[in-house]
Amino acid sequence: MMKFVAAAAIGLGMLVSSGCSASQVMNTGGDTKCKDFLDQDEKKQDDELSKMLKDKSGAEPSNLEISATRVSVSTYCKTVGTDDSKISEAPHA
Repeated sequence: MMKFVAAAAIGLGMLVSSGCSASQVMNTGGDTKCKDFLDQDEKKQDDELSKMLKDKSGAEPSNLEISATRVSVSTYCKTVGTDDSKISEAPHA
């Protein structure tokens, strides 16, 4: 167990020092920054949005809800949002 904790700590330290953002490595949901969200492929965006919507409602979102939220978040991030804005700040259903 101690070796696993040490390996995880080393891996996390390497990620932080290499400049990777958390959302590139794990699903951060609504805490994902606009800059990171816009750099992601559609699958990763869907994963982030799905987590954000599930965290909010407690239920699995539909594909339609995820798609509509992706459009809303993308528009927000490309217009009024800043690189550091969280995607959860975007207006969505």
